[in-house]
Amino acid sequence: MNAQPNMISSNNKTSEKESNELDLLLLLGILLDRKWFILFFTLLFTSVGVTYAIFSTPIYQATSMLQLEEKGRTLPGFDEMSGMLEASAGSVTEIALLKSRRVLGETVDVLQLNTEALPVKFPFIGDRYYRNFKPSFEGEVAAPKFGLDSYAWGGEQINVHRLDVPSAYVGATFTLIARADNQFVLLLPDGSEVLAGKVGEEVEGNGFKIAIEKLYARSGTEFTIRRLDRLGAILALQRAIVAAERGTDSGILNLSLEHADPEHAKRVLNKVADIYVKRNVERSSAEAQKSLEFLRVQLPVVKKELEQAESRFNSYKVEQQSVDISLETQAVLAQIVKLDTKLQELDLERLELSRKFKEEHPSYQGVLQQIDVVKQQRNVLSLQVQSLPETQQELLRLTRDVEVNNEIYTLLLAKTQELDIVRAGTVGNVRVIDSAEVNISAPVKPQKAFIVLLTTLLGLIISSVIVLVRRALNKGIEDAAQIEALGLPVYASVPFSEYQEKLTGFSKARKGKVNKPKSLLAVDNPADLSIEALRSLRTSLHFAMMEAKNNVIAISGPSPGVGKSFISVNLAIVLAQSDKKIIIIDADMRKGYLHTQFSMKWGLGLSDLLSGKNTLEEVVKPTEVAGLDVITRGQVPPNPSELLMHENFNKMIEKLSAEYDFVLVDTPPILAVTDPAIVSAHAGTTLLVTRFGQNHVKELEITKNRFDQNGINVKGVVFNGVLRKSSNAYGYYGYYNYEYKSDK
Repeated sequence: MNAQPNMISSNNKTSEKESNELDLLLLLGILLDRKWFILFFTLLFTSVGVTYAIFSTPIYQATSMLQLEEKGRTLPGFDEMSGMLEASAGSVTEIALLKSRRVLGETVDVLQLNTEALPVKFPFIGDRYYRNFKPSFEGEVAAPKFGLDSYAWGGEQINVHRLDVPSAYVGATFTLIARADNQFVLLLPDGSEVLAGKVGEEVEGNGFKIAIEKLYARSGTEFTIRRLDRLGAILALQRAIVAAERGTDSGILNLSLEHADPEHAKRVLNKVADIYVKRNVERSSAEAQKSLEFLRVQLPVVKKELEQAESRFNSYKVEQQSVDISLETQAVLAQIVKLDTKLQELDLERLELSRKFKEEHPSYQGVLQQIDVVKQQRNVLSLQVQSLPETQQELLRLTRDVEVNNEIYTLLLAKTQELDIVRAGTVGNVRVIDSAEVNISAPVKPQKAFIVLLTTLLGLIISSVIVLVRRALNKGIEDAAQIEALGLPVYASVPFSEYQEKLTGFSKARKGKVNKPKSLLAVDNPADLSIEALRSLRTSLHFAMMEAKNNVIAISGPSPGVGKSFISVNLAIVLAQSDKKIIIIDADMRKGYLHTQFSMKWGLGLSDLLSGKNTLEEVVKPTEVAGLDVITRGQVPPNPSELLMHENFNKMIEKLSAEYDFVLVDTPPILAVTDPAIVSAHAGTTLLVTRFGQNHVKELEITKNRFDQNGINVKGVVFNGVLRKSSNAYGYYGYYNYEYKSDK
């Protein structure tokens, strides 16, 4: 019971698989049909890629390496002061500092990177000539090519020491022309001269100032000079320099800079590294420098207090006639001096911390607590001093001031020297491992092999897309199944005949005909595949016309150029060759040309008969083919449709139908005029001729509807001009007719 559903499911899967395969084969066939176009387009892109790779300016890469150490170095014996030195930052921070505007701005200023001066080279190929020239001595320049001496062809150099321009001209491009005897002329963007001077001299005028340090060029050679915005130059350098850490937490920074001039890349990268290391050292010693400056401010104050204390002490001793301190007082004095010295040290530390932290900070609060403890201890000693004699108290106080100030001054001097040594010995936590170098034998850009491969693939892809898009836009019928889907049986698929093309001068490229006499394919080459297809049509018509009302066959088509006349003439010949009496009528009284196929004149034809000028016997003309007669179009009338509707046409058809086995009527295209519908009303069989790749499905559908509206049943379709293409080679409907000649 379940066998049938399973079978249906299996059939659906098979059908889906076959559909996918057919789609892929169709795409492949479409591409194969235009393989020469794709090949030409791909080779064109490849040649462009090769040309670009050869003539493009090589870009070189300068590389450098820096090391970030974990912490700044300290000198032996000064470990306790290392806290004043800044700890090392992470790699991300260091990279940001290295590419900061402060570091790169100094580089731009030192190297004058905001001044750009370049020789003018011949477009596209001039740069290659310039690079390939190798001067044998400094200042040698290449001879001009093609007589163009205003361009630089090799060896030309310029070094602008200074260039100042008004703000309105920042970013503008100036032209500098070299003259004889190291002279030069500076031109504004509009071509007017603004300055003239000599190499090595500073020239100023009109708000401009320029100094050329070096100029190697022929007289007349041009250079372009620009004064760039400083911030713009810094930002451009920020984008150009690449800094990255090697590995994770390795502390190794790789720097790189790409430029067309390898020496320029080296110079800039080395200068950036030097300035960065210098700034790093300054940053590492900044705290020591600040502390040193603070102590140098305090030293004069303490020294002055020491001098004043000594002066008061000496004056008191003179006044009291050398009173000495007792042993008891000396013991108290030593303790007081010690506590006061400690108190002064803590007060200095508090002042230094106040520059770094707020009062709520734990370090600051800790110092305040220590100060309170020392003050309490000193207050206890102050009570002991009050029990001493007044003379001893005053002497103790003066002696204490001298010794305390002396201790503090000595301490400040020692710390100043220590900080000075630490600051001078600071080397920072960054050092250059590898200075910038450039491998001039291997430029990083352009990657020639990659460019050629990329352009080749690009050409292949673009050409393939063009082919597929044109195929998608071209709705011409290339599959007989599309015709049969409209309910129109295909009676014959007639292959395109190259032999017929030679006979008639028909050209696929010109999309037109050059009519030649004696162009009857069925006579000249009866074994042609197209004629074999028409013989097949003859057989099909034998059975199709059994139920027809008469033996009249009307042949029409949707549009001009589908090959109606070719089908009509050769079908008539094929029918006549089967011992039938045939007559073919050229009912296209506007543009009919059947007379040329039979080497006849168009006069005395259908229009003359229908207008009553001539009789039927006068217009019927025999041909060189036995059993085949023809009626040409005749004089071109002003009213072809009205003539076809005349009773004379009906009488003619009835008479010819009785006298001949087949009456073939070649009519104009139905979508152009109504004549085919009038003729088909008298015919028992109506055939449509459509051309491969030319007529659209919608066009054929409208054609069928046009006949249906006039009550005419189209018997079938002749698919003409079928080309043997890869895109339709896979189909179920065989368009191909195979040659099967007799042995000679």
